[in-house]
Amino acid sequence: MTSKMIKRPASTLHPISTEDKARIEDAIDPVELTELALELGNIPSRSGEEAAAAGYVFDWMQREGLKPRAVGATPARPNIIGEYGGRGDAPNLLFTAHLDTESPAGSAALDGYKYRQETVQRKEWTQCWLQDNRLHGYPITNDRGPMSCFLIAAKALRKAGIELSGRLYLTACPGEIGPEPIEEYQGIDYLGKDIGAHYLFHHGGVAADYAIAAEGTDYGITWQGCGYVLFRIRLLGESAFTPALTYNPDCASHPNPIYRTGKLIEALHAWTADYEVRNRYETEGGISVPKVQIDSIRAGVPHTFGSGSEVCALYLEVGLTARQTVAPVQRELERLLRSLHLGEFEISPLVVRHGYRADDEAVAPLVGALGCATEMVRGQPLARADPIYSSMWRDHNVFNMHRIPAVTCGIPRVLPTPEDLARSAQIYALAALAICGRME
Repeated sequence: MTSKMIKRPASTLHPISTEDKARIEDAIDPVELTELALELGNIPSRSGEEAAAAGYVFDWMQREGLKPRAVGATPARPNIIGEYGGRGDAPNLLFTAHLDTESPAGSAALDGYKYRQETVQRKEWTQCWLQDNRLHGYPITNDRGPMSCFLIAAKALRKAGIELSGRLYLTACPGEIGPEPIEEYQGIDYLGKDIGAHYLFHHGGVAADYAIAAEGTDYGITWQGCGYVLFRIRLLGESAFTPALTYNPDCASHPNPIYRTGKLIEALHAWTADYEVRNRYETEGGISVPKVQIDSIRAGVPHTFGSGSEVCALYLEVGLTARQTVAPVQRELERLLRSLHLGEFEISPLVVRHGYRADDEAVAPLVGALGCATEMVRGQPLARADPIYSSMWRDHNVFNMHRIPAVTCGIPRVLPTPEDLARSAQIYALAALAICGRME
């Protein structure tokens, strides 16, 4: 089911001629596109440190006549917004991609809790390079490679002399990867998604009819996505002086709640398998399978040992499909914990983001535009994306949340080639022409 072909619906798409395709293809320089992706990808841009990459995109847009502006919750973490066309009455299309890239925190103390030392030192976190005709490095695949594709697509339209009737928005956002304000890590310095596409939508001066989250999907398409909730599950017990303890073979009877985590983890693991099956969500626009994982465990203070701990907290990440809400899931987990007889506990949803999907009829023109463009460029129909791409958060969720039909669609996720970038740029340019139309 993952390779299901997407039908191109009848719509009010603007026609694209073979001459349009040829002119756009001629206007895209694959070498320039690859160099742009590598230059942009090699600018360090962890979440919270996006300023240099944002400045690069702003300057590039300014040189190419794409009228950039910076809008941000803080000056150091701006959204960059460029525009092309928009002097007519056709619909507006918005492209978005994120500036931040997943990576270790850059703090020896924090990274030591999560990663092996050799993992922290992997150059793929911050460096990008071309080797054996494959583009290496996480910043390119997630997400400055797809960003470079729509930037070059806009340049190609302009270079080919194709003025768009509708407005084309080109947006580069901070914070899509994360983080989130949790526990002692509070305040604006720890905001992720709230200052990116969310902030852009409300304060960026954009009025999109459709949106494309440009990210790797192996050329597939989906118009639904998962959200998530991070539950803190606290097991509560009693402080016990170690020399005064009497051995009890039953871990569930131990006053230190750390000893109860074994039973809890086994139960949560079994619950996960059932949860994924029961909440699998398939529509024309994708297959979402909400996944679950324990992300962190906290208990006690190691340098003041001697009496165990009264508190043990597990941080459980639970996926939420577009038809789920958080409260029923919390009640389900509370019932599970009560059944385990682990003593006193508390469950709190520290982060909540629901999933969303576009209305099939409303998103049909955008799907049709990308379907037509894909067939023209790749010679094969547009397919529904693998479930992994509709089982995660991507920023098309932001626009679908606000009833702006949005999809995610882009290059291969792993080791794309320069040819992949060029094909994706052509697809984006042709889809933009089909949606926004030509200014006569």
